[in-house]
Amino acid sequence: MAEPRVSHVEVDPDDAGMRLDRWLRRGFPDVPLGALSKIVRTGQLRVDGARVKLETRLEAGQSVRLPPQMTGGATAAPSGPVSGAAGDAAALEAMVIYRDEAIVVLNKPFGLAVQGGSGISRHVDGMLEAWRDKKGRKPRLVHRLDRDTTGVLVIALKRSIAAALAETFKGRDAEKTYWALTRGHPSPDEGRISTWMGRDPRDSEKMAVLPQKTKEAQRATTLYETLDRSGQLSLLRLSPVTGRTHQLRVHCAHIGVPIIGDPKYFNVENWALPGGIQNRLHLHARHITLPHPDGGTLNVTAPVSPHFHQSLTVLGLSPTGG
Repeated sequence: MAEPRVSHVEVDPDDAGMRLDRWLRRGFPDVPLGALSKIVRTGQLRVDGARVKLETRLEAGQSVRLPPQMTGGATAAPSGPVSGAAGDAAALEAMVIYRDEAIVVLNKPFGLAVQGGSGISRHVDGMLEAWRDKKGRKPRLVHRLDRDTTGVLVIALKRSIAAALAETFKGRDAEKTYWALTRGHPSPDEGRISTWMGRDPRDSEKMAVLPQKTKEAQRATTLYETLDRSGQLSLLRLSPVTGRTHQLRVHCAHIGVPIIGDPKYFNVENWALPGGIQNRLHLHARHITLPHPDGGTLNVTAPVSPHFHQSLTVLGLSPTGG
């Protein structure tokens, strides 16, 4: 067997500005930080032939010298997709509704968390490990959806694209449209909801509309429009102007039309679901429009989830537009 040799890896343009320690931890997740620190401190790892520190920021095109004990002759990045839970790559592919060289848009299903947390073993962020490329780059989340909310979820394939999209969402340049099936009819049929919102003082797991601005409360604004009705139920189009936690769910409950299947905010007593409608959250991220970081505009619409589609069919709802 050939002896391991020194390897040289060129810094990818997408990694420009990244700290060396972070770059190394990404490429060598199984090597303890203490060992990496010693390799850098003793000059065994060099950048463009010069000794560096862990906090050194890399520049595109630089050559990183990796000693034999780090690589065994390999490159700095994992050589191919990192295996996650069985079927993660296939499951992600089944969700794809748009893809280009910079962005993938998923149609997230009901019950799949976007990120990890207490009691969550499988989530989109973890599944994205299966999509690491040959340079070790993992696609990045740029916004969130609640676990039981379905629909449009934007994923950046490059760090620079993720940073640009984060600014787009932060600056409210992304226009998001949701569909919600609610119990009751809003009055008027369309309008604007603007409140202060913060943690519910009676239940820290929930959000609530608060009577006035406080240290914890933030302004939350939602535009809504009734698309169709059936009996006691309404199909609404919701457009969040702000992006507070549980905003749409709280706002619908606040104006007296809670979303069907909402385990936190649907509190209508002595009311049963019509036959054929599942007791699942009927909130769907239907459409997104945003400036594409590479130019032009991204417009993506996500078909409704199976349980939402079943409800629309049972109720005979036929929304126009959306």
